[in-house]
Parts: sequence; structure tokens; C-alpha cells
Amino acid sequence: MSQSKTALHPKTMETVKATAPILEARGAEITTHFYKRMFERNPELLNVFNQVNQKKGRQPQALAKSVLAAAKNIDQLENILPVVNQIAHKHRSLQIKPEQYPIVGENLLAAMKEVLGDAATDDVLAAWQEAYGVIADVFISVEEKMYEEAAQKSGGWEGFRAFTVDKKVPESDVITSFYLRPADGGSLPSFEPGQYITLKGEIPGEEYLHLRQYSLSDMPGKDYFRISVKREEGGEEFPDGIVSNYLHHSVAEGDILEITAPAGDFYLQPTNRPVVLISGGVGITPLMSMFNKLLEEKNRPVTFIQAAQNRAQHAMHAHTTKAADEHEKVSYHVCYDALTKKDNTDPYVQKEGHIDKEWLKSLLPEEEADYYFCGPLPFLQTINQLLKHEFNVSEDRLHFEFFGPATDLEAN
Repeated sequence: MSQSKTALHPKTMETVKATAPILEARGAEITTHFYKRMFERNPELLNVFNQVNQKKGRQPQALAKSVLAAAKNIDQLENILPVVNQIAHKHRSLQIKPEQYPIVGENLLAAMKEVLGDAATDDVLAAWQEAYGVIADVFISVEEKMYEEAAQKSGGWEGFRAFTVDKKVPESDVITSFYLRPADGGSLPSFEPGQYITLKGEIPGEEYLHLRQYSLSDMPGKDYFRISVKREEGGEEFPDGIVSNYLHHSVAEGDILEITAPAGDFYLQPTNRPVVLISGGVGITPLMSMFNKLLEEKNRPVTFIQAAQNRAQHAMHAHTTKAADEHEKVSYHVCYDALTKKDNTDPYVQKEGHIDKEWLKSLLPEEEADYYFCGPLPFLQTINQLLKHEFNVSEDRLHFEFFGPATDLEAN
């Protein structure tokens, strides 16, 4: 891990570690107040943060988890390197810059004081101020290298780059693919199968920008980027997805969209082991990038398990069916919530309901494999539980992606 310019005083580390129990108990309360406070004082940051994640509580929970991890590991920050890298990728993709860190630090310390009251003594706040400075330096250093790598890569760029919507292709009743080509006619950088881009949503009538991260759904090496976007429908509590509906209903072929260079720490690992891909709904998108790359390589057996509500909402079924028909190393299996008569004649649609222990076990390879899974949070928790605790797959062979802020897959 990159080292901070300043080492923490042992007394500071002791004080910060001592705050871990109270952060475990009240961390989400602190971070929820922090975001409210920061946006009131710095409304320009509403151009960066996803307000739906704020309303759902996922962003405050994710920050609380990160702050707690920092407190517990303040004397060994290398222990949280995976968390730092994951967050740094998101920060680089969202164009978070060093000058924004003091704003976060000031509001976080103030939120601690305002929520904890007398428990946040001057000594505690002083220790956290020092610790935050060191942690911020680590993030800034890691992100600086990521910015440099993205800009210096062949075909790479800094900031947002204009892309033309070359094609707009419906993949299902709710998912549409957008084929994007550089408006400047330049080349594209390579990326790792599974990575994502950030799209800048400048939507008429909206006061602030809406930044959204979308997985690249085709393999690297093409002369286009492809994102496949689900049209998010809201309910009584939350509105319809602002950006996804804008893309589906208002963006047309020939329009210009601005995106950042590919980022992300969820990607296909260079091993020789068989690969198992497990998707739920639109979680298919990063896995399709991996799948297409594996088809090109032709050297690893691939088991692709896809779950969807029904055939109408299932994206790219024809593509995966064709690949399974043509490649002997591809094993393909589909699960729908409810089956129709047409599904009963499709050899690849094999289960009604949800993925369960017995069905999943019957599909997995006997030899050691690498597992990649993506989908809604309950789906991730179920697949993680089965693979890790029922089938004893080691953590180093489990790879998963959150659509939104990270959370605890072990939580009930």
C-alpha cells in the first residue's frame, strides 16, 4: 500500500482503535448525518453523489463500514488495501479530486461531534483529524496513479470524453444496449473484462448532474464500447431511475454521451482454471464481457448460469445459446421465476423459481474453478452463502460486483 507522507502517532492509533465499538453501534447514524450536513454546505457535490443510494441508505452504510474498517486497522492500513482499491476505482471513475478530501474530512469530524456529543472528546476528534489526514493521503496517492494510468494508456483520456451513440439495440423488454464510439474518431483503450465506465447524465429539467456507472457488456478490443442498461422502475418509495429512463426514452442514435475511462477491480483473472459465471437480471452485463473474452480465448471451460424473472426480461439469451451450441467447453443453464410453454421446449431453460443448493451443485464443475457472480444484493448474498458456506469455495476464488455501494454479503 502507498504510504502516507506522515506517520501516525501511537497515541493517535490507540485512540482511534478505541472508538471502534461506538462506530460499530452508531456509524450509520454518523454517516447519514454527515451526508446531510455536507450537501447542505456544499450542494455542488450533489453533481457527484447518487441521491438514490443516499435515500436507500446504502451510501451511508457503505461509508460507515469503511470508517469502521479504518478504525480497526489504523495501525495496519495495509489490511484494508482491497477496500481502498475498490473505492479508489470508483473515485477515479467519478472524477473525485484531492481538493474534495478536506471538505469530506471537515464534515465527517463535525458529524461525529454533533451525533456523539460529549463522547466525541477533543482528544478523540484530534486523533480522528490526524488519522483522516493520513487515510486521505493514501487514497489521493492511489487515485493519482490511477488517473495517470487511465490518461497515459494508448487510446486513454483524462476526465470525460464525448462518445456518439452509434447503435441502440433492445436486448429484452427492460434492457437496451448502447454502442458508443469516440466522437473525436480516436482509438479506444484496452480494459479488463468486467470493468465499468461512468456516464454523465445531463438531463433537461434536472438541477444537478447525474453520474451513473455502467458495466461494459462486451469484450475489449472492439472499436466501440457497449453498455447494456436496465430501465429501472420505481415504486411508492422511490421514483423511476432518472438516468436509465432518460437513456431508454430520450437518447437516440447519433446523440452524444460523455463518459470516463474504464475502471473497476471486478474483472476476469488470468488463471487456467475453469470459470463459472452466475448472473441475476442485469448482473449479466459485466459477466457477458468476461464470457465473450473467454469465447475468444477458447482455452478454459465455462459454466454460465443465468437467472431472470422471465424470458421477456432475459437479455442476450440468443447470443449465449448460440455460443453454447458452437463451443463444446461452454455449459449454459437458465433459471426463470416462472416458466411458459415456450420455455419448456428450450433445453437451456432448466429451472423454475430461484437458484437453490441442489440445482447449483448439479451444475458446478468437479475441479477447482473461479467464480464470478453479479446481480441484486439479495442474489449476491444467496450465491455467496451457497458457494462459500455450502460448497466451501475459498475466498480467493470468489469474485463479485456490487451495483451501487458495497455492503456486507454475510449480513442476514
